[in-house]
Amino acid sequence: MSTPEDEMTSTHERTAAGTPEGTATSPRNDTRDTHPRAHCAIDTDGRITFRLPPTTAPEPRLLLCLRPKKGRPETTPHVLGLESDRGDGHRHAVLEPHPVLDEGRWDVYLLPEPGAERRRLRPGLRDLRTLVDGHLRERPSPVAVRIPYVTKDGFLALRTWRRTAHAEAHAIGVEDRALTVTARLHGAALDEDATVRLRLRGTDTVRTLRPRADDDGRGFSFTAGPGDLTADGGGAGRIWDVFVRPTAEAPPIRVARLLDDVADRKHVHVYPAIEADGSTFRPYYTVDNDLAIEVT
Repeated sequence: MSTPEDEMTSTHERTAAGTPEGTATSPRNDTRDTHPRAHCAIDTDGRITFRLPPTTAPEPRLLLCLRPKKGRPETTPHVLGLESDRGDGHRHAVLEPHPVLDEGRWDVYLLPEPGAERRRLRPGLRDLRTLVDGHLRERPSPVAVRIPYVTKDGFLALRTWRRTAHAEAHAIGVEDRALTVTARLHGAALDEDATVRLRLRGTDTVRTLRPRADDDGRGFSFTAGPGDLTADGGGAGRIWDVFVRPTAEAPPIRVARLLDDVADRKHVHVYPAIEADGSTFRPYYTVDNDLAIEVT
């Protein structure tokens, strides 16, 4: 599943010179689009199989390149061999669950042969059915997540997360001048001294809440009201990032929503706001699918 934003932007691009300004075409229907397509499917273990059309290249490879942060060089790509299918000559490559990929966005390329220019791949069919109920499976530490998705310019990529432990947000309720979040820990368990921490972004200000833990020490919920989301001297535009600390000595774990088939949910899951005490409080997911609360 891809986001509405991705679907709108990935199926249209500006054509080559000679097309009137303001005219857009779909790469799926544009006969001048020569980028090859790759189908992909992911299983319950996180194993991804890529399938590409037949090629006459003797040693084709699939390259996964971690998109570098601004101003930094690209790191060494992850290379997969493309094997030929006996039946129809199509090529396939398998990305195993291990080694775990670093967190970020990985662009997918075809390298026809050593020394050749690499080529971006358009997405074919993406079978992500096993990811839909991924939150129902317990994840050991480190928690590794991979979601194939379509970039805004219409190419195939992987969104990956790699975290020592993870708190998966489930339901978010906005009512009675309060915000209630239900979540579940993966790769860790709550102790009696567990706390939820709301950290005011860009400052050292932290609000501490006591979670309501399930009997298994994994599931929990908490409620935050206007009094928990105000900061002395703070103005409009404040943002609180949400963490859980499973024990008093443990590092805080980010509360996020990663365990399904949605790579970018910021504009997909939009929640109503709470208006109280002259301010508006709205939960939302960041560009990394982490949970935050905006105060305006």
